[in-house]
Amino acid sequence: MTALSDDRFHELSRLLSAYESTGEVFDDTLEAPGRALKSYLRTAARTPDRAAAALREIDDLLEVGLFSDEIADDVDLLPHIQPPRGAGVEDCLRVVRHHLNQFLTAPPAPDPTVRPQTSWEWTERFPALAHFLGAYFYQDSLEIEYHSHAEAMQDYLTGEPHEDVAQAASEATEFLTLNSTEDELAEAATVLGLREPPPEGVSLRQWLADVRDIIVHRHPRA
Repeated sequence: MTALSDDRFHELSRLLSAYESTGEVFDDTLEAPGRALKSYLRTAARTPDRAAAALREIDDLLEVGLFSDEIADDVDLLPHIQPPRGAGVEDCLRVVRHHLNQFLTAPPAPDPTVRPQTSWEWTERFPALAHFLGAYFYQDSLEIEYHSHAEAMQDYLTGEPHEDVAQAASEATEFLTLNSTEDELAEAATVLGLREPPPEGVSLRQWLADVRDIIVHRHPRA
């Protein structure tokens, strides 16, 4: 179950989605957060209100009870985690609550130089760029739907909201800076959904820079 809940446990659902990219394994302890929770906390450093919302929702769930009929439909929408032997989901949520509470006591400043460590974190950090790459340059998109990179780009520019296109340009700048080597750039772009190679004779870095410049030219305030 990977659908995100849009109601009572919306942010908790987003938090638990972080565990899907690490195999749903719950590896947090009271002493230290595990890989998935670290990725969530790094993301929340940019918007601490998210962590506060997740904390409130965990408190709500624990107060009502995981198996209460009152929240059964909402709980069904939550992504799964695999508790360690001898522990239950509520035990795991109490550990998460502990780390969220510690985080909110003194939220750290986001570090723009740290590369995301999971596919979930990459998508959370670059959502508009992930949509551009994954929706317009998916596997065989240039055979199935478009005849060229230019045609796909034109469809993107005319079909997406201006604010989303502008955000993609801003994210592309950060994305290029964050991935200093070509191997890092290719790996990260694949994680974001890119499955088509850049135009012949053009490096991936140059193509992404060209995409950004085209957006800025078409939308000067991007």
